[in-house]
Amino acid sequence: MKTLNCRSLYLSTAIAIAIAQAPLTLAATFDLETAGVQEIHAAVDAGALSYEKLVKLYLARIAAYDDKGPSLNTIINLNPKALETARALDAEFKKTGRRSPLHGIPILAKDNFDTADMPTTGGTFLLDKSIPFQDAPTIKQLRDAGAIIIAKTNMDEFAHGGVGFSSRGGQTLNAHDPRRIPSGSSGGTGSGLAAWFSPLGLGSDTGGSIRGPAWANGVVGIKPTNGLITRTGIMPCVLTFDTGGPMARTVYDAALALGYMTGVDPKDPLTSTSAGLFYKDYTQFLKKDALKGARIGVIRDFKGTDPEVDRVFNESLKDLVAQGAVLVDDLHFPAIALQSRDGVMNPIRAEVKDNYVDYLSTLRPGFPRTVTELGEKGLKLTKPKGDFLPHPSVFTRFTELGQRQPITSLSYTSAKDHGMKAVQGAVLGLLEEKQLDALVYPTRPTQPEMINPETPRIVERPRLPSLSSIANVTQFPDVIVPAGITNEKMPVTISFFGPAYSEPRLLGYAYAYEQATQRRVSPSTTPALAGERFEY
Repeated sequence: MKTLNCRSLYLSTAIAIAIAQAPLTLAATFDLETAGVQEIHAAVDAGALSYEKLVKLYLARIAAYDDKGPSLNTIINLNPKALETARALDAEFKKTGRRSPLHGIPILAKDNFDTADMPTTGGTFLLDKSIPFQDAPTIKQLRDAGAIIIAKTNMDEFAHGGVGFSSRGGQTLNAHDPRRIPSGSSGGTGSGLAAWFSPLGLGSDTGGSIRGPAWANGVVGIKPTNGLITRTGIMPCVLTFDTGGPMARTVYDAALALGYMTGVDPKDPLTSTSAGLFYKDYTQFLKKDALKGARIGVIRDFKGTDPEVDRVFNESLKDLVAQGAVLVDDLHFPAIALQSRDGVMNPIRAEVKDNYVDYLSTLRPGFPRTVTELGEKGLKLTKPKGDFLPHPSVFTRFTELGQRQPITSLSYTSAKDHGMKAVQGAVLGLLEEKQLDALVYPTRPTQPEMINPETPRIVERPRLPSLSSIANVTQFPDVIVPAGITNEKMPVTISFFGPAYSEPRLLGYAYAYEQATQRRVSPSTTPALAGERFEY
């Protein structure tokens, strides 16, 4: 009996030790609503998800909420080969592993990025069937990394308007409140990301066209330093101020995408300024303690425009202090910077005519070749082949461009050669005087306005207060992060703004703030669907 007891004790002890030493396996939960690139790959690695299934989940959301439900109208064209591409990437992953961290990740692309397998319309019915000869370099770089362009998104016609309306796609709605604008011109990407039609998106920015939709829809956006990303293959608006950039639901995902979009392009001379200054991996700068000791200037221009935006912004400042930031409050941009839209941007718009002639020359036969032809055709047709009226303000502008002063005019050369440098110097002077690492301000001082049903007939829209053009005139970077919501359930975002090529620092601050606060809110109009959440 004594021997049996000792043996039993030995076996019990051995079993207990074996259990203690065995690896502990815990169930994980995949949730499409909160899943970023890292969570997607983790589920794929565990065999619980494939890239094909992931694309199907996003396509199901688009079917449920873009055409039906709130009918957000964010998509102009779905990629008919998205599932086929995903299956091929699944097979490649099983055979040789991932090409990059973007392998199998769907991306919503604004419809002014050239795609050789889908039309690139710029939001106009005049280019409805225009399929470029080749991908934009940024699209090619993302695809080479294994990303899937799942769809092209609606945008303001030729990137003019700022409300999310085009004759090609009609009016895109704000997912948080379909009565309101999604802002523009990258409004389709912004609203689509808010409704989680994809984890990543692409926008372009001339005077706030990434940052406006990030603000209105409560997502992350990066307006990079001009020259960090090539403009080749992106339909121009005002080329001097234009830049593409990533948009996303998280700072990590936006930073990840940015690295795959950078590089010197011989066809875009401005990118030569980024040589030795760009990175292929911006995620290395994402630290949760990045704000500790950072001197952040608080811009108070347009304070009092909307008390609810002020309330949320002031709460975000407390969060920055809690993370160790040193705030220098009650600052204002120099007057020359605040006046830069009229004093600098307007004269430089003279180049639009030449910008568009250059782009139109790259199109296949049968499409307009001059801005005058664009304008005349747009105004002549009172209704396109689809259901939406042309935007008269856009086409009137194009007919007027034919009579505009040339880029050799004194007003243009003065603004470009001297005006931009003056604004840059004034902003850098503020940063130096106050010994600041970055500036922070509410991306827009108001909540998104209600959609005006007369939008297609409005020639001149009232100008709303905004600081976004300063980043374009200076060509400096701006990183946008969700900061909370108003009492009307509309998102508010904050902008981290700094000098040229300060993306690593700004992204670090944005990431630290995001991780400490987690203020992104999903729209109530696009709830989760069956199968989007599961344990594995």
